[in-house]
Amino acid sequence: MYKNILVNALVNLGDVVLTTSALSLIKKNFPDTRITMLVKPVVADAVIDNPVVDDVLILDYRAKENSFGKMRRLVQEIRRRNFDLAISFDRKLRPALLTFLARIPRRVCPSKVFDDNHSRVTLLYTDVVEISHDLNKTLQAETYQEIVRKFFGIDGHATPCFPRKPSPVADKLMSRLPRAKLKIALCVKGTFPLKTWSKAYFAEVVRELRRRYDAAFFIVGAPNDRPYADEVIGAIGGGVENFCGETSLTDLAELFRRADLFITVDTGATHIAATTGVKMVTMYGCTSPDRWHPINPNAVALTSREPCCPCTFRAEQCPSYPTPNCLQHVTPAQVLDAAEKFLRGD
Repeated sequence: MYKNILVNALVNLGDVVLTTSALSLIKKNFPDTRITMLVKPVVADAVIDNPVVDDVLILDYRAKENSFGKMRRLVQEIRRRNFDLAISFDRKLRPALLTFLARIPRRVCPSKVFDDNHSRVTLLYTDVVEISHDLNKTLQAETYQEIVRKFFGIDGHATPCFPRKPSPVADKLMSRLPRAKLKIALCVKGTFPLKTWSKAYFAEVVRELRRRYDAAFFIVGAPNDRPYADEVIGAIGGGVENFCGETSLTDLAELFRRADLFITVDTGATHIAATTGVKMVTMYGCTSPDRWHPINPNAVALTSREPCCPCTFRAEQCPSYPTPNCLQHVTPAQVLDAAEKFLRGD
């Protein structure tokens, strides 16, 4: 029915990975359809050469810059490509305006996707897909797929896809690790404090795993996570490699494929790792695994299920700040128990 689709996903890394499950569902049902994805520059590596994405457009917009000329040129580029359908996986104003001004004849968005609030942005679309399920009790990837299922009138489920490329960078980084039977990856910092497990807890877990196993450890993350990762390594007592900021997103995926276990907080890297099938333990604080559980049969999600979770507090507004209950009540003993089951092969 539609041969040339533009997909708007101007969202964060984890969500971009999860939206590819919906694109996979489209490709399964309409294999000849061409899909172009509109994303932010920081996540482009997740969709370039992705098996369910045919082309990529990048919106390099910065609010403090005069970007009117950029926007006008992008509208012209979108119009030149003659898309017959636009699907939005968010309800942001900017992509809605882009597709409206580019005169794409059919433009689809959800009635809700991140919260239950009404948005006037939906007035810029020709079709609004009604999402009736409880967002907080449904995997976010299923919400993205529900948009596609309802609009196209199709059934089924799919899993997220991620590019797979040779990675000399991953090979070089792994060569920096000491010789050990096991390689264990860590992601120690979330995008905000209520996602970040304590340094002392990470230190306890690593020291105990090192005592029980012949294992080498490394930390992954964004460039600005590097100083925090060094602090965690200091709390551990050293002996852990810091790879933060040294990989592209596809290099990161290849590191996960070389790891025997990944211990992480809830972040975008969690969903990249899930696509590789690595054994993983994820600690959830203010977010709920009911919605953000990694789509990976080898994943364990740990949460204390506080009455206030999921929450929208800033860290300093949390009633139990500076040691939020949602993170303090997920204990090193729980993480060690889950890790042990994976490492023993239970």
